[in-house]
Amino acid sequence: MYQNYRYDELERKSIEIGIIFDVMVTGVTGAGKSTTLNTIFQTNIAKVGRGVDPETMAMSSYKLNGSFRLWDTPGLGDGKQNDKKHSKLLIDLLYKGYGEKNGFIDLVLVIIEGSNRDMGTTYKLLNEIIVPNFQRDRILVVINQADMAMKGRNWDYDEKKPNHILIDFLEAKSQSIQNRVHEATGIKIKKPIYYSAEHNYNIEKLLDLLIDNMPKEKRRLSI
Repeated sequence: MYQNYRYDELERKSIEIGIIFDVMVTGVTGAGKSTTLNTIFQTNIAKVGRGVDPETMAMSSYKLNGSFRLWDTPGLGDGKQNDKKHSKLLIDLLYKGYGEKNGFIDLVLVIIEGSNRDMGTTYKLLNEIIVPNFQRDRILVVINQADMAMKGRNWDYDEKKPNHILIDFLEAKSQSIQNRVHEATGIKIKKPIYYSAEHNYNIEKLLDLLIDNMPKEKRRLSI
């Protein structure tokens, strides 16, 4: 369904930078990284964890088309030993390059769980892993599980979208996260978009965010 979404524009931008466009998808365990990828690709390409058990223990990449590739990564918040191992995997990917100059990853997409009020692990991910090893202007933050933002209330399950009360709540939450991330990390992120991978809601806005912020040149490894 989304393989041809803004395809001509994406292909043109990819040709301009000279190689396929790579996005690292990351976040805390349970944020819905794999569900997001499955919804974009409209198939079960990534294993989805149930409960608190994470499924993404290593990294896999998936091509949406010849211009666009997404990387599924292990989440943080799964215990000290796993977090240490996963942190190294993430940092190694951020420093993976084409030769010695150009970085492999063009953008980092940090997914936040819509129902989670504890941002501590997300701040750790940003402060200790992403920010020290990646350019700040290439970091995007989004909110998944919009349907659970008010514990499932005010979500129209027939229409698969929020009602006006939930929309107002999500807009306020998005603004709050933008401010809180800046206070906690010093990063001035774009206002996060919100979506629900489970219900295929606002996926186009998620793809728009990635495509609209696709850099015009490959990332330099020396930051």
